Amino acid sequence: MPTEAVAPGEAAELAETTHSVEAPESVQADEHAQADEHAQAAGPARGAGSTEVTESAEDIESAEAVEPDAAAVQAGPLSESNGRMSRRPDGEPELSDDIQYSDLDPEARRELRSLAKPVAELVGRHLVAAGRLIDDDPELALAHARFARSRAARVALVREAAGLAAYHAGEWAEALGELRAVRRMSGGQAHLPVMADCERALGRPERALELAAEAGRDLPKNIAVELKIVAAGARRDMGQLDAAVVALQGPDLDPGIHESWSPRLFYAYADNLEAAGRNEDAIRWFLNAAEADLDEETDAAERAFALRDAE
Repeated sequence: MPTEAVAPGEAAELAETTHSVEAPESVQADEHAQADEHAQAAGPARGAGSTEVTESAEDIESAEAVEPDAAAVQAGPLSESNGRMSRRPDGEPELSDDIQYSDLDPEARRELRSLAKPVAELVGRHLVAAGRLIDDDPELALAHARFARSRAARVALVREAAGLAAYHAGEWAEALGELRAVRRMSGGQAHLPVMADCERALGRPERALELAAEAGRDLPKNIAVELKIVAAGARRDMGQLDAAVVALQGPDLDPGIHESWSPRLFYAYADNLEAAGRNEDAIRWFLNAAEADLDEETDAAERAFALRDAE
């Protein structure tokens, strides 16, 4: 398992989806995780600025294989309230009564309009469930997201939710494959940091650096900073400690700047300074991170004091 400023998984804190899945917390990479056939079939990531929206043959075949019958979905599972026999596929995660389609935000519901109404409502409820569970029970969240994908594989929102849920659950290859599909379908680059982090978790830091190089200069600032942090981690995975430090330097590395991304950037810089043996500089930047971290999302202050006490 690599030891770096940002452990594989932390990139998702800024790779948000505004629809059904909340921004993930940090997760640790499994050094034994291997790319499965799903990620391999997804193919290499597109270059920066790609606007291709054509789905791959795999995506289309997958979607056609699971196109639901609207009447069967509407019939629903056997229950005391409706008394009807289930026509849904076995393995559907249970949905509690308090999970409603209306809980999904309006933009997400608009993206599901291409589906038959009962299918859209079913998929939407599973997306809501995934969003609620992603922090506390990522495996169950992934089960909901996978079911939603099985019913609506052609909807980018659904593939995005499946990818981020897989990332939360430590299913790096699956997450990478799903987010590659989203990139092909929408042409967006918002999830490049997560994709690069998956490559690191799969033991492929060189590919993480390739993804970072593809991004270009037109990324939103928070995404660009997060990608920079992941790229520095990839350098560190490769034993390039000084290069990891240099990778984080630039105009954004200013203790006078207190943006939402500043604490993580300062923290990553401090952590890499410590790894490079520059403890005094590391203490200073951990303290800068603590000062910028108004929500106390990092342990920057504790790291600074621990490092100072160790000297």
